[in-house]
Amino acid sequence: MPWHSEYYPAAMRHLPAAVRAKAIAIANALLEQGYDEGKAIRIAVAKAKKWAATHLMQPPMPLS
Repeated sequence: MPWHSEYYPAAMRHLPAAVRAKAIAIANALLEQGYDEGKAIRIAVAKAKKWAATHLMQPPMPLS
């Protein structure tokens, strides 16, 4: 069953909203590829945290 912002695994409960949204998207894609739910959740949380570390923690780039 696909997850969304209102219905997601308990393992994603304590993630910040942006990271949770990324994890949900990754987990849903993994489910479509045939991964079982447990493995999809673990991979998605790890990848979303890695994504957040590189994308959310960097200062914005200057416009000029």
